[in-house]
Amino acid sequence: MRYRLLGQSGIEASVVAFGAWAVGGWWWGGADDSESIAAIRRALDLGINFIDTAPAYGMGHSEEVVGKAIKGRRDEVVLATKCGLVWHVDSGNHFFHQSGKSVRRYLGAESIRYEAEQSLRRLQTDHIDLYQTHWQDSTIPIAETMGTLLELKQEGKIRAIGVSNASVEQMDEYRKAGPLDADQEKYSMLDRRMDETQLPYCERENIAVLAYSPLAQGLLTGKVTADRPLAEGDLRADGPRFSVENRTRILAFLEEIRPVAGAYGATLAQLALAWTLARPGLSHALAGARNPAQVDENAGAGDIELSAPEMAQIDDALAGLRLEL
Repeated sequence: MRYRLLGQSGIEASVVAFGAWAVGGWWWGGADDSESIAAIRRALDLGINFIDTAPAYGMGHSEEVVGKAIKGRRDEVVLATKCGLVWHVDSGNHFFHQSGKSVRRYLGAESIRYEAEQSLRRLQTDHIDLYQTHWQDSTIPIAETMGTLLELKQEGKIRAIGVSNASVEQMDEYRKAGPLDADQEKYSMLDRRMDETQLPYCERENIAVLAYSPLAQGLLTGKVTADRPLAEGDLRADGPRFSVENRTRILAFLEEIRPVAGAYGATLAQLALAWTLARPGLSHALAGARNPAQVDENAGAGDIELSAPEMAQIDDALAGLRLEL
């Protein structure tokens, strides 16, 4: 497993991180807590020291599961969570409904402090290594949000500050107030809008870039066949990218690049993660897992370093992939 710094924080985190969205059971058709805990512990055993979660993943459930899993092993973990998606106040802007509650984007000072304390309690820890604003809030000045995060850092409750789902312009506003160490964004072979924006910006400014959904919610594993049924409650069931036609096209693309994976004795999922980690400016990939076997596969990508010709071969195949969205 390789490790890279989180911006200027001095914190070294595994390039493959454990993404804990699915273990919250939220929009993924449920989760088995005992399997989730076993998966997280297996990740630590394999050198995946970076775990990313958020209060919104299952309305606190993901954080609770992570807290149970790392109990007694906290010193092995680079622990990341988030703030800014709330259901305890009516401030900010409505984002979505979950469990009969309105989840809102809100980054007011008092709310961030409340969220931080709740996360510390659920995670059973006295500090968070990387604290990220989950979605940006147009109702609160970024200077106020960043000021509160810097206070939490000074108090020792967080060690590094990050953003998620943020623009370059918003990151500039954060950086006017203090150091910004990480930007977490959706990125994969199928999601490359950052190539001309965040990636060069973050590389220039020494900001770690964390890719979420690097396997495109399973599409890049080769396991989501054209005829595979998706369970009720699975957020992918109604996604246009998961149409039979699109799945068929993606599977054909994966067959085209399978020889590159074969050269490393790797799976298609491992190849997709390795490709993501080889992108200029991208430092870490968040890979979800529901059981130890999936962790084993994800961890195997941590040592694969693709050559420039192999990257070019994959990019050429990608250029011919056309999806109907």
